[in-house]
Amino acid sequence: LLQSGQHIRLAGLKTLLLNVSRAVTRDVLITFSPTEGPSRLNATEKGKAGKIHLPREIFRSMRSQTVRVVVTVLNTQQFGMFKEANQTGQVLDNTVVGITVGESSVSGLQDPVQLTFAHGELPQAVTPRCVFWDPSRGQAGGWRSSGCVTQPGDEGTVCSCDHLTFFTLLLNPALDDSTAKALMTVATAGCGVAVAFSIFTMAFCIFVRCRFRFEESVRTNLGLHVNLVGSLFLLNLAFLLNSGLAGRAHPSTCGVLGGLTHYCLLCCFTWTALEGCQLYLLFVKVLGIYIHHYLAKLCLVGWGFPVLVVGVAGVIGSYGEYSIQTMDHQVIAHLCWITSKHLLLHYITNCGYFGLIFLFNTAVCGVATQRSCSLQGSGAVQGYREPWKVALVAAGLFCLLGATWALAFLTYGISSAAVLYLFTVLNSLQGIFIFIWLVVLYYPKTKETTGSLSNIIRHDKTTTASQ
Repeated sequence: LLQSGQHIRLAGLKTLLLNVSRAVTRDVLITFSPTEGPSRLNATEKGKAGKIHLPREIFRSMRSQTVRVVVTVLNTQQFGMFKEANQTGQVLDNTVVGITVGESSVSGLQDPVQLTFAHGELPQAVTPRCVFWDPSRGQAGGWRSSGCVTQPGDEGTVCSCDHLTFFTLLLNPALDDSTAKALMTVATAGCGVAVAFSIFTMAFCIFVRCRFRFEESVRTNLGLHVNLVGSLFLLNLAFLLNSGLAGRAHPSTCGVLGGLTHYCLLCCFTWTALEGCQLYLLFVKVLGIYIHHYLAKLCLVGWGFPVLVVGVAGVIGSYGEYSIQTMDHQVIAHLCWITSKHLLLHYITNCGYFGLIFLFNTAVCGVATQRSCSLQGSGAVQGYREPWKVALVAAGLFCLLGATWALAFLTYGISSAAVLYLFTVLNSLQGIFIFIWLVVLYYPKTKETTGSLSNIIRHDKTTTASQ
């Protein structure tokens, strides 16, 4: 049924012509690769080349007894074709595959054509998408994906399309130019607002701590909140300086600014961990615990530990200009941060460090929530039983324990753009959330706050002051 095909080979262009009978009883299978071009499927093929699966439906609808199948594999880099204006994705291996059967166009197939584009493991920053070339798109044509379904795999991506034309696999960066600019605008505006609200929050905590008489545990908590909000204030301020000076600063200045930004981020993570430790001591270790100069020692850890990490990183020259690029190497943003040569430091000190903190804080938050619910059910704790206040306390607690930062681990894959927007908005507005939470929690019903949120009664009627 498959007659011997004729091969046409030019520079960057490889074509296979096959005469296929209308009475074909099985699907037509063809392999292709950027280097070897298209050929009939060999039984010994190990899957390193791409595959084309043409269903029988195509040939049964043909009027002629024998039709010619033309499969073309071309290199877009050598031909300079199939270039879309403002294209953000990169064509896999610069390879475009064209398929025609007979002289008429084929569309609306019930049994789709399947093209398997072979590739290794793709970077986490890209998303494959099956597309075809539409000459009517824009002024010079462009890529479209309607009628094609993308099925990513470990060794290749399968494209199932209901028509025949020129196809390719487009590797779209998770962060394109327009998304990056929008995120930078949102982050800059949010950080500017967060800086102002961080100042309000610190002033409010200091005022409440000095104006009203609280027991020592509540005063310690207020001191913790002041330091956490202070680290958020410095982080937002460092980001604003970074976004304004990056790309124009002297290399040494950029290195200092990158180290300062890293220090502020580590301080924020460390104070988040200390909030979790305090919650553990108050809700789990409820027996009387007195530590001399407790808050001063927490400050030594919260502000001192990041100095050691940043100092070591600075000695080995880890800070400098870092560029965020698209797949076609277009720079979309400059930052003074950890350089590309030392990204392992970023994964260890930022991703790994926060991952451990978040796991610990999640476990502590679960224990504290369970204990608080059991005490509320037994009537041991009074006040703040309204659902909206309970929800507000829970939301504020999640902000204090760094739940919004955990969204960074979800910024991969197809939904990365939406998660990036959510991550940027929530973290830039974290200072506002904490400010509202503290105002509702501590003011103006300060007496009620002291009585309702700082008492945990043990089953043996031993009362321990906590919050």
